[in-house]
Formats: sequence, structure tokens, C-alpha cells
Amino acid sequence: MDEALRRAMLVFWRWGYSEASIDRLTEGTGLGRGSLYGTFGDKSALFRKSLLRYAETYHPLYERALSGPHPSPEAVMAAYLRVALNRIADPAVPDGCLLTMSAAQLQALDAEGQAMVRAMIDSLRAMLEQALRAAGAGEQDAAELALCTLATNKSLAVLSRSGFSGEDLATVAAATARVARRPPPLLR
Repeated sequence: MDEALRRAMLVFWRWGYSEASIDRLTEGTGLGRGSLYGTFGDKSALFRKSLLRYAETYHPLYERALSGPHPSPEAVMAAYLRVALNRIADPAVPDGCLLTMSAAQLQALDAEGQAMVRAMIDSLRAMLEQALRAAGAGEQDAAELALCTLATNKSLAVLSRSGFSGEDLATVAAATARVARRPPPLLR
């Protein structure tokens, strides 16, 4: 069951909720329709379990990266984005990010799936804000920098699916982290 769930997660990650047909899910998991439904419930339930599996796999990596201590807010942002870059570079998983793909298709999800996606994004944002404050950012700066870092993370996922090179993605991540050193005039 655990392997089938991992494989279902990869199908949703590669195709998104809307394009992850039951045929793709049965092919990807190796389960027949009856076994798929009997084990996981309907497509929405399987998606939510897959999303939870994704969070259980990747959110601890972000937690470790943010646990610090970090000498500056810039270091916090760089550590967080490094996790995203490493995930994107992993040839064993699809390009992008299941959470990003799910956020982009939010309207296709049921209310419970929508709430899960939003809660997971909010959790990442809260982790970032806490780590940024611990690294010396004031409350407003921590909130702004967390949002900027989170938006960059989601942008990196989209750019990776669009074929941008790892070098291009690293350039975006590094430029974003430097914002903490010298916030642009728009934020001040």
C-alpha cells in the first residue's frame, strides 16, 4: 500500500489532479480500478493521501533547513530555497512540486483538498517567518521575506517544468535570497 501511494503521488505530481485520470493512476500504481478504489477510496481521497505523503516526505527537509541557527535572514532564505532546488534536481521525481501543481489547479479540487493545499502553504510560510525572525528579521520584514521566498519556491517549480536549467533556477534562488540583504525600494 505504501508503494502504491508513493506511485500515486508521482502520478498526481507529474500530471496534476485534473489530468491524473483513473487510467493513469491504475497504470502508475499497478493496481486495478477495484483495488485502487477499495484501498484508497475515490480519486479525491487518493489525492489527499498523496498530498499528505508528499508533505510527510518534503516538509521535514524544509524544517531541518530552517532549524538553524542561521547568521542572517539571507541565509534562511538560501537554505529554504536550496531544499527546493535539490528536490527539483532529483531525477527520481517529476519536475516541479506537487504542492505548486495542486495550488495551480485549486479549483479542480474538492473543498477538503483545497483546504489541505492552503494549510500546507500556510505552514511553510509560518516556518519561514519563524526562522527569519530567529535570524534577526523584524516582524514585518520576516512576513515580507517569507512571502517572497515562498513565491520564489513556487516559481522555481513552474520554471523547472518549463525547461529552465538548474543554473537558471539557482540564479533566481540566489537573487531572491539577496533581497534580505538589501530590500528593494518597493518594500520600503
